[in-house]
Amino acid sequence: MEQRCQCGEPIEFEYQKGEVRKPGSVWNRYREFYGFDISESYSLGEGDTSLTSLNKLSSELGIELFAKNETTNPTWSFKDRGTFLGVQQAAKNDFSKIGTVSTGNMAVSVAAYGARFDLDTHIMVSKDIDKVKLSQIGVYGPKIYRVDGDYGDLYFRSLEVGKSKEVYFINSDDPYRVEGYKTIGFEIAEEMVPDHILIPTSSGGLFRGIVKSFMELKKSGIIQRLPEFTAVQGEGCSPIYYAYKEERDEISHVKEKNTFAKAIANPYPPSGNEVLRKLKQLDGNCVSVCDGEIISSQKELASEGIFAQPAGCVGIAAAKKLKDNERIEEGEKVVSIITGSGLKVRSGEFKGSQITDLNIDELETI
Repeated sequence: MEQRCQCGEPIEFEYQKGEVRKPGSVWNRYREFYGFDISESYSLGEGDTSLTSLNKLSSELGIELFAKNETTNPTWSFKDRGTFLGVQQAAKNDFSKIGTVSTGNMAVSVAAYGARFDLDTHIMVSKDIDKVKLSQIGVYGPKIYRVDGDYGDLYFRSLEVGKSKEVYFINSDDPYRVEGYKTIGFEIAEEMVPDHILIPTSSGGLFRGIVKSFMELKKSGIIQRLPEFTAVQGEGCSPIYYAYKEERDEISHVKEKNTFAKAIANPYPPSGNEVLRKLKQLDGNCVSVCDGEIISSQKELASEGIFAQPAGCVGIAAAKKLKDNERIEEGEKVVSIITGSGLKVRSGEFKGSQITDLNIDELETI
């Protein structure tokens, strides 16, 4: 199960054509858009999240603004869609050990599905992870490694260790994970084809999955046009945005991470170059938003009844900026992906998890 091409870029499955089958779960309705079998035996009920009209913000901005509310997935983030497919394929290919590198949401998701599939689960987090996030992960009983080293490098190092230790690392842009994220786009298109989709972007896996879903729907003749896709990053850690702005073909490694939206603070996104290619191919857009804009948008989103993590609010901040810059025009339909919940479990004791502190050069000891 290779995850990256010999050229160094991420692997992506071929485009599929199909029809939407109704009714049924997301995995049944869109079954024809997958080139592999999907069993729902261990599903926790991923997907079918609401597309909610944001009435106050729509009125304020003079547009039709909607939130694709991914906070209602089983572990409160969009990650579950990709994790379910990734863990299932790992189990089908006789892996007894899985893992991931994550700042929070993906770690929780992989830990939950690792427990669900009864697999030996290894979670690598940054050294400075806060106790609240640690408790969310630890409740599922995985082995947790707090790693001291560059987070951007850790992704690539984990894949090397995974091969030598036979651990399938279901990281941020694993090809099965990207396939799982297609269901977000499929669900949106069942209700509308918006003029714009605003996508919080870290590794680039979510962006790739949503774009791929709409491309497949268009190739299948189900929709006639594509939305404009906008990748949104936090100003304090935005390697894709800077490359886009400077019209470069490749991202550069960002040394400092300084954004309130920590869930998308990836200094070297593994799918960054592919996101740039897709933006260029589809005449997409990329913006960055500052912490003040993110905090303000979190409060405004809460006033609409949705409590989102800071990274989930960057699309709302981007909508306001793009409307001011006239990239979004009066009356247009705009969907912002709300990636994860602002709710946090109580920080406290948990049992069953082994926590190990490592330097990045000690990963082979796992």
